[in-house]
Amino acid sequence: MNQVFDWVFSQYYEVPTHLIVLELIAVLFGVLSVVYAKKDNIWVYPTGMISTIIFVYILAVYGLLGDMLINAYYFGMSIYGWYLWTRKVDANHYTPITRTTKKEKKQSVYIFLATIASVALIYQVFDKWESWISYTDILTTSIFFVGMWLMAKKKLENWTYWIIGDIISIPLYFFKGLAFSAILYILLTIIAIYGYISWKKRLNKLPQTV
Repeated sequence: MNQVFDWVFSQYYEVPTHLIVLELIAVLFGVLSVVYAKKDNIWVYPTGMISTIIFVYILAVYGLLGDMLINAYYFGMSIYGWYLWTRKVDANHYTPITRTTKKEKKQSVYIFLATIASVALIYQVFDKWESWISYTDILTTSIFFVGMWLMAKKKLENWTYWIIGDIISIPLYFFKGLAFSAILYILLTIIAIYGYISWKKRLNKLPQTV
């Protein structure tokens, strides 16, 4: 066990203290956000916005352009999701959790492909290609873009995208030396599995406004 801790913390020996502190804060609020999402609680958005804005800065420093864009996109989608989650469908109920429609599935594919093309273009323009890391970053970015969009619309399938993207992200972050973030993605994978189970139980049930 000591060897594991030594390996994790050895990655931070030459990292500025302020980046370590910021990463830990971002990780904390990231976990809180997913826990609130699992509970179908509106606090998913303010906590998530704090985490994402910090990660935008950290990922820019580390040159992970795709994931940096993910977090910038999360911030914007959080505003949109915050609105949708608090929108009333009648006098006494908020928007319910539902399954993805055929139209939304097609839209998901379009978002996925458009994101791949857009992020690949950014890597090309800024000459940031870095072996398998860049390709993995582009893939996870596209997966998470769809997941965030579906989450804002309160679609059950958003959790499937989170689970797949989180699992792929774990080795990427360990390789880049962001061990705390990699551990975060392990936790997020576990929470996302429970989130799917929890949301499935609430499927099509209208949340009370009071």
